Amino acid sequence: MKTLQIVCALFVCMLLATPVVSQEESTKSMELVRDAVKSNKKALIALNLQLNASEEKGFWPLYDSYQAELDKINARLEKLIIDYAKEFNARSLSDEKAKQLIKDYLACEEDIIKLKKSYLGKFDTVIPGKRVMTYYQLENKIGAVIRFDLAGEIPLALQ
Repeated sequence: MKTLQIVCALFVCMLLATPVVSQEESTKSMELVRDAVKSNKKALIALNLQLNASEEKGFWPLYDSYQAELDKINARLEKLIIDYAKEFNARSLSDEKAKQLIKDYLACEEDIIKLKKSYLGKFDTVIPGKRVMTYYQLENKIGAVIRFDLAGEIPLALQ
């Protein structure tokens, strides 16, 4: 479990190290961070699942497919955060915009749950149940670390 803590701490450091400069530079920095997180995440999953050769053949294509769909949802979440930041910084967040942001956020959360449910049976066909559970636990832990870091950076609407 120490490995998980070290890797999660690395994720947080990478997220915090992204400089906030021009939009173009910030976008490039975020792409680099995303790439680093993805490769480290895959290594962390491989280390913890300890798949055999036949399990790897079935698991990694599903993993890549799952991640591609998760990336789409995360892009929507990123857009919501950017929209909120623009409104917050301009001090122009209306009640209607806030309600829409909440609805869009909850739709993303629902889509993540739907994605997890839709892949559960797929993962179950290529790796044993305990490893499926371990994989979902790792996804949740990594997501929690990233969300915790983001939560500290996103100001409350009324401030």
